[in-house]
Amino acid sequence: MNKIDSYHFGTVVVNGQNYTSDVIIFRDKVNDNWWRKAGHELHLEDLTEVIAEKPEVLVVGTGAFGLVKVLPEVKPSLEAQGIQLIAEPTDEACNIYNQLCHSQRVVAALHLTC
Repeated sequence: MNKIDSYHFGTVVVNGQNYTSDVIIFRDKVNDNWWRKAGHELHLEDLTEVIAEKPEVLVVGTGAFGLVKVLPEVKPSLEAQGIQLIAEPTDEACNIYNQLCHSQRVVAALHLTC
């Protein structure tokens, strides 16, 4: 199971491994090459890989200063598929992911900078 060791602007450490680009953290793997359709907007199509995993919860890290905007259609579409969406600045998102990863199927999609 993946656990976030730490997060600082531009870097997240997962199970001792440093990542310096935006990531999606799954239970058993990390996608360290996550790009969004539009840099600071989260579109549903940016989450195809997440949706395929069928998590109970998706935790989105919106950046150190919360600049990533989750588009309005994302939350209802995820909820219709049984996926709860939590979107918070990345430091808080990391804490939430670590709290939930022991009891739920959770995925984290993290923007590491702004």
